[in-house]
Amino acid sequence: FTKCCQETGLLMVVKCRQENTALKDCLVSYYSDPSFYEECKAEYLKQREEYRATGIKKKRQKFTLNV
Repeated sequence: FTKCCQETGLLMVVKCRQENTALKDCLVSYYSDPSFYEECKAEYLKQREEYRATGIKKKRQKFTLNV
């Protein structure tokens, strides 16, 4: 989806519909998975606990795209 949008520019709304639909389907499958939800929740609660104990925010991890 990202590659399609970068190549297309302003016409991405029209030309990248198929990629957008595939991306949405992928995300919905992850968000509706109870085990993935619990994993994310546990990670969030761990980070929140660390922050409350130390008062130091953890740096966000930057993801690189292999495009």
